Amino acid sequence: QVQLVESGGGSVQAGGSLRLSCAASGRTSSMYPMGWFRQGPGKEREFVAAISWSGSNTLYADSVKGRFTISRDNNKNMVYLQMNSLKPEDTAVYYCARQNGIASVHVTASAADYAYWGQGTQVTVSS
Repeated sequence: QVQLVESGGGSVQAGGSLRLSCAASGRTSSMYPMGWFRQGPGKEREFVAAISWSGSNTLYADSVKGRFTISRDNNKNMVYLQMNSLKPEDTAVYYCARQNGIASVHVTASAADYAYWGQGTQVTVSS
């Protein structure tokens, strides 16, 4: 059974930083690409970042490129999202997700390619 649990959300002023964490259960979770998505108030869920199982390949949405960094620690079955220079438009519920395709170096921005999702963690950025 696969479980994804996000943590690290909170409230911060514009220009601040937060680090989100995602704990993945399951014996082979470290062998799957992982991603972060977000859903702002009144908006559809959108892709934020993804990382291949080895960490060698990453992908970012244009809106967060240069400000957010995705990383992982396979020994701990953890995935992280370091968010710097936060803006009010980054306010959203952030979701961790596990992409299909064990040991894949390919990462995708399509939510349809992710089979397992966490419950989400709220990030609020005030101006």
